[in-house]
Amino acid sequence: MATIEVRADGRLSFRGRDYACALGRAGLVASKREGDGGTPIGDYPLRRVLYRADRLDKPATALPVQALRSDDGWCDAPEDAAYNQQVRLPYPASAEALWRQDHLYDVVVVLGQNDAPPVPGRGSAVFLHLARPDWGPTEGCVALAPEALLEVLAEAGPETRLRVLDDG
Repeated sequence: MATIEVRADGRLSFRGRDYACALGRAGLVASKREGDGGTPIGDYPLRRVLYRADRLDKPATALPVQALRSDDGWCDAPEDAAYNQQVRLPYPASAEALWRQDHLYDVVVVLGQNDAPPVPGRGSAVFLHLARPDWGPTEGCVALAPEALLEVLAEAGPETRLRVLDDG
C-alpha cells in the first residue's frame, strides 16, 4: 500500500519525493471538530478526485474522477442527514460551494475522514486540494501546488492512503 505522509512542518512525502504543503490555520489536531481550522491527525483513504473541467484536463490517476458542476456543494451542517457529503446547491442546510472563483478546488481529493459513517461535529470537507498562491493556511485541509498535486495523483490509486503524522 502506498502512503502519502504529511508532517507538521508543512512537508508532504510520497514515493521518495518531498513537497511543500499548506495545513489548517490551527495546525494539526488529534480530535477534529467542525470549524476548528485544524488538519486532523490520522490515516485516510483517498476516495475520489473532483476537478473543474472548464479550467483543466481530467487529472491522470487510478482514482475515480468526477467533473464538478457549478451547483456542487459539501454539507457542513452537523445536524443534517447529508453532513460531510456532496450535495447540490442551493441546499437547505449549511453547505460549502465546491465551484469557487479562486483556484483552490480546481482539483480536490476527497479524503475518507469522518465518512464511514459521518459523526456529527467531527469534521467535514477535509480535502487534499490546491494551495493558495501565498501558501496561506487552509480551513483544515492539506494543500499542494498544482504541479505537485497532479504529480501525486498520477501515482496514486485506490490503495493509497494519506497519513497526517503526529510528529510534534
